[in-house]
Amino acid sequence: MTPCAVHASAGSSHELVLAALRSGAAPGELEVIETHMSWVYLLGDQVLKLKKPVHHTFLDFTRLDAREAFCREEVRLNARLAPGIYLGLMALQNIEGQPSLVRESGLLRRADAVDWLVHMKRLPRARMLDEAMAHRAVLSGDVDALVRVLADFYRAAARIKVSPAQHVDRLQHELLLSRDVILDPRWVIPGAAQTIQQCQAGFAQHQAALGLRAVAGRIVEGHGDLRPEHVCLLHPPVVIDCIEFSAALRQVDPFDELAFLAMECRMAGAGWIGERLIEGCGRALGDQPPRTVLQLYTAHHALVRARLSLAHLFDPQPRTPERWVPQARRYLMQAQAALDALLLKEAVAPQQVIRSAR
Repeated sequence: MTPCAVHASAGSSHELVLAALRSGAAPGELEVIETHMSWVYLLGDQVLKLKKPVHHTFLDFTRLDAREAFCREEVRLNARLAPGIYLGLMALQNIEGQPSLVRESGLLRRADAVDWLVHMKRLPRARMLDEAMAHRAVLSGDVDALVRVLADFYRAAARIKVSPAQHVDRLQHELLLSRDVILDPRWVIPGAAQTIQQCQAGFAQHQAALGLRAVAGRIVEGHGDLRPEHVCLLHPPVVIDCIEFSAALRQVDPFDELAFLAMECRMAGAGWIGERLIEGCGRALGDQPPRTVLQLYTAHHALVRARLSLAHLFDPQPRTPERWVPQARRYLMQAQAALDALLLKEAVAPQQVIRSAR
């Protein structure tokens, strides 16, 4: 994996947005958050998101027209699980050295837009699932409400025609990408190679069970990044920040996403939330995937998250570089735990067959 390329003007739009927002903000009112691919600006009850002009193997935001197009996709796609939260696009102008932000409807000439931002309502931080878990403020009723939202979403989602081989191949492809980053010689994580080999073996041994998910028509256009920090426990709950830059990464088994969210909840010390979500969505959707499939989905996502953690270190100037290797280790532990549970199930099954034969 190569380092991400950053357009030469990477900081210019960001500086212009800051100037435009600070001109009307009280001291200390503007909060700025930098992510791997965006700058996020929180001001009062509003949020603006500016895509960085970066180029990765899986996306290219270097062109203005591409950033505009993906802003539009972000608004369109997130309306599915966060109705009323995404307000549209804002244009960044810089006329005669005076930066300003205007709603798209108020833009007199499209040529005046030097960049585009996603415009959102600000959600209450205390009700974000990661924050609520940290303060042990999640109730069973909150989880059941989220079950209803997600079950309705998956029930209505477009079905994706994928062959069994294609479904398994996608998982194996992601695993190869993860292997290349996790086993990079710039860092050594004990046990990582064994965990990856064990996951490869699991995909091979259970490819029929994984393939049956495609045969049964369970692959849908989902969210693609179902994490606690993207869930807000409003009434009803909303889910933000779906993947907008890759249709393929949104084409998922719902229980693949749910296994991912369950893993993140477990890592936050609230494993009961993930269990209740999976059980509730299973009942609502009339779908009970085998535990082997859920364990493989969990291991898959844990390895992807380890990979994405370490990928930060490929940046020329990585943010908080001390954070990423320990975080990758924690995800590798989750992958190994899921694979150990899979092996335990396989070891117990033959003994059950022997006992029943007696």
